[in-house]
Amino acid sequence: MSEPWTSDRRPSLTGRLARLGFTDAGRAERALLEAARAGTALDDDALDALGGTADPDLALDGLLRLLAAADAAGEGGELRAALGKDGTVRERLPAVLGVSAALGDHLVRHPGHWRALDEAGALQPAPGAAGLRAALLAAVGADPDAAEPVAAEAGTAVLVALRAEYRWHLLALAGRDLAGVADVAAVAAELADLAAAALEAGLAVARAEVPGHASCRLAVIGMGKCGGRELNYVSDVDVIFVAEARDGEGTGEDAALRTATRLASALMRACSTSTPEGALWEVDAGLRPEGKAGPLVRTLASHRAYYERWAKTWEFQALLKARPVAGDAELGERYLAAITPLIWKAAAGEGFVEDVQGMRRRVEAHLNERDPEADRQLKLGPGGLRDVEFAVQLLQLVHGRADETLRGAGTLGALTALSAGGYVGRDDAAALTSAYRFLRRVEHLVQLHRLRRTHTVPDDPADLRRLGRALGLRTEPVGEFTALWRRHAREVRRIHEKLFYRPLLRAVARLPGQEARLTPEAARTRLVALGYNDPAGALRHIEALTAGVSRRAAIQRTLLPVMLGWFADAPDPDAGLLGFRQVSDALGTTPWYLRLLRDEVTVAERMAWVLGSSRYATDLLLRAPEAVTMLGDSAELAPRPYEALRTEALAAVRRRTEPGASAEGGARASAEDAVAVVRGLRRRELFRVAVADLLDLTGVREVGEALTDIAAVTVEAALRAAIDEMEAERREPLPTRMAVVAMGRFGGHELGYGSDADVMFVHDPLPGADEREAGRAAHAVAEELRRLLALPAPDPPLEIDPNLRPEGRQGPLVRTLASYAAYYARWSAPWESQALLRADAIIGDPELCERFRALIDPVRFPEDGIDDDAVRQIRRLKARMESERLPRGVDRRLHTKLGPGGLSDVEWVVQLLQLRHGHDVPALRTTRTLAALDAAAAARLLDAEDATVLAEAWRLATRIRGTVMLVRGRASDLLPTDHHKERSAAARVLGYPGTGDLLEDYRRHARRARAVVDRVFYGVT
Repeated sequence: MSEPWTSDRRPSLTGRLARLGFTDAGRAERALLEAARAGTALDDDALDALGGTADPDLALDGLLRLLAAADAAGEGGELRAALGKDGTVRERLPAVLGVSAALGDHLVRHPGHWRALDEAGALQPAPGAAGLRAALLAAVGADPDAAEPVAAEAGTAVLVALRAEYRWHLLALAGRDLAGVADVAAVAAELADLAAAALEAGLAVARAEVPGHASCRLAVIGMGKCGGRELNYVSDVDVIFVAEARDGEGTGEDAALRTATRLASALMRACSTSTPEGALWEVDAGLRPEGKAGPLVRTLASHRAYYERWAKTWEFQALLKARPVAGDAELGERYLAAITPLIWKAAAGEGFVEDVQGMRRRVEAHLNERDPEADRQLKLGPGGLRDVEFAVQLLQLVHGRADETLRGAGTLGALTALSAGGYVGRDDAAALTSAYRFLRRVEHLVQLHRLRRTHTVPDDPADLRRLGRALGLRTEPVGEFTALWRRHAREVRRIHEKLFYRPLLRAVARLPGQEARLTPEAARTRLVALGYNDPAGALRHIEALTAGVSRRAAIQRTLLPVMLGWFADAPDPDAGLLGFRQVSDALGTTPWYLRLLRDEVTVAERMAWVLGSSRYATDLLLRAPEAVTMLGDSAELAPRPYEALRTEALAAVRRRTEPGASAEGGARASAEDAVAVVRGLRRRELFRVAVADLLDLTGVREVGEALTDIAAVTVEAALRAAIDEMEAERREPLPTRMAVVAMGRFGGHELGYGSDADVMFVHDPLPGADEREAGRAAHAVAEELRRLLALPAPDPPLEIDPNLRPEGRQGPLVRTLASYAAYYARWSAPWESQALLRADAIIGDPELCERFRALIDPVRFPEDGIDDDAVRQIRRLKARMESERLPRGVDRRLHTKLGPGGLSDVEWVVQLLQLRHGHDVPALRTTRTLAALDAAAAARLLDAEDATVLAEAWRLATRIRGTVMLVRGRASDLLPTDHHKERSAAARVLGYPGTGDLLEDYRRHARRARAVVDRVFYGVT
């Protein structure tokens, strides 16, 4: 033993105490010297041990008081000997005294109890539940081996003995806890076992107090943290009492219940009554049926009847942790067997998930109203223990119906099972586990200080310092603790919000129990009921997705019961399920995919609708399955701005065609490599627009603009790649500038999913360049552009159609600006002026584009409009198109483009108005149909009602064409007629109750539009 501190060593004492962590070194110094004068000197090793505690000042005070009390009781010598050698007493006693003033007070009252910390003595490291029960029963003079132990007497003395024995074991557990021998879960479990033993001893005391106790059987069911074996150091102990008359006693049920009620009341007093040793804790029976308004004790039959008929949602949640803890074990087990099945049926009740979520919100709102320190609450505050527990319990109740591995009572065990089963992500489960352990540890430390029931983090710096040091934070204990606590709380709250309010829970809870299990029999029955055309094939897909014990299969077993219903809500459930299997197979073990579907239910629900509605979108997704990530956010599905797309596409071309760029394998990157990347970008953006369209997140105008932007940047990127390729071959810059003029629907910014890109190519030789050479170079670029975009690829094709150029297919593919000027000045026909109304030079050299627009404006917007002869030519051409271009054998009334009241009708009305009045009405100088209609109505060139009729008909026809393409994956101008399934699917996607409603609505719009066309375009009165 090192030399004790005495007055002659005083000069160096103060500094040493300060370095050891004493906050009031002067006071500690005086206490040490006074103790030394009284014969209780402490040596260096003892001071080092005190300095290592959470609160050295508190530990010193407690130790000096204990030594004085031990000396007075004749225990001092043995205690000093234990402190003077390495062992558990030297390690654990200072640790306990540095955290718990209350246990220090207990040791002063019972100085011999220091032996509870001595594992070298008779006490084993952990006595176990049976050992605790035996010890506490023995303390009240009851026989632990008796069927119904009875205390030796009832009265204050036996209650004092019970409390003293309880504190002995509490002290021993605190020693193991603070020394780091027992982790927080083991501590909580032992506290629950200790509480159960105290309840058993309290019942033995009650039997000594209640005459005729043998006439009834009484079981004590632990609830809450006691039932879940995760009790705090100081907590109310929640219980439910169940009783029945004992066979052969001749006692009626009512009499037995009265006796059982007296026993239960006496048990509660035995634990709760204040004595010179204090109370143990309150026994709270408020979770019983009907709460405090209901009888304290019920029979098993009465309990079952209540839970079957009257129990509220929260009561089943509370029953998750029910466990027999004292009294008649056989009756307790029968209670559990009767009640447990009801727990797992509860989640199927109407509005179960919403009730649990609503109750949680009310609790939080009430806490915030009445508790100004709610944010310091470890239990109920945001990011507190309840956030973890409620999220875990709700997941258990919903998914535990079908998965028995989730039915454990403890939070940490249930969280482990939820993670193993794929219901909670590994990272989220790990974060919740870490936070829960931390919060429980802090809660234990806060309660240990005064052995008071509290869940609030103190705001006193000294208390915070003690907490931080107890957790091993020594540099800046207050700041480090606060930061760590807040970080855990934020993480808990984030994950709680994600899990507890997860929409998937509601969907799973609504499934009948058999369907939630997804057994082959249940799945087959459900597939037929939901309307799958090929249940056998669907079942094969389900089995392929859910087979095995992998985490992937486990998550699929959770998702698929719900998704089967979502697929059934789509037009083609079989195609939806097949597409889902294909996407799942394509993404394989990609870690984020199934986690995304499970945690972001919007993604799963939207995916089911898209896959079951659209072959077009399904094909796009199968070619790039990672695009599923954009389904979760409506903002992510908004069409991207043109400039953003253009910047990305041109950057991709630059990276692959600039000098030094290389493709895979080290070969020189080519224009083909660059355009392949751009086509991949186009595929992604087409999927974005298609999904937004299918989900009704965007309108007809926006879809046309977005598809036009996608095509424009694709063509411009291909033009840039072709020019770079030509210049690389020529080893000199191109001798001409080039532009691509969008025509038709492309120029009108009204492209559909299956539209070709109608274009004209224009070039302008550079000053001094040879015109023939410039023409050859421009032609080579145009051909290379067409070739690059026509290469076989797993993408929807973008057909470049240059047939609207002057002289059509007979004319040159590329013309100079001067050639276009000469042609339009000499040879242009009225139909060509009309075609130029949709010309928009948007690709290529900006100056050339602007000069081309200036060139054609006088042609398409002539100064005096068009004469009557040109009007007659246009009308004759329109009539000929109606009779000649409609496919044979089709119902012209169902042709959305060329049929009466279709797209062509509306567009020719608009274009005739533009040719006549475009020069005088600047707003008419637009390539967009709806914008021109608005301008014509604003200029009173068209009646406002007529403009509305035409616009509505045009929108509907455009929507139908787009939807048919989305549904079939193939373009068509006809409403589906031969395939009822396709027509039904189109009607569903368009939001019509049935195909008849779609046909009727289209015919009505077309009929009204045709009447306007006859009057305005053909002049029919």
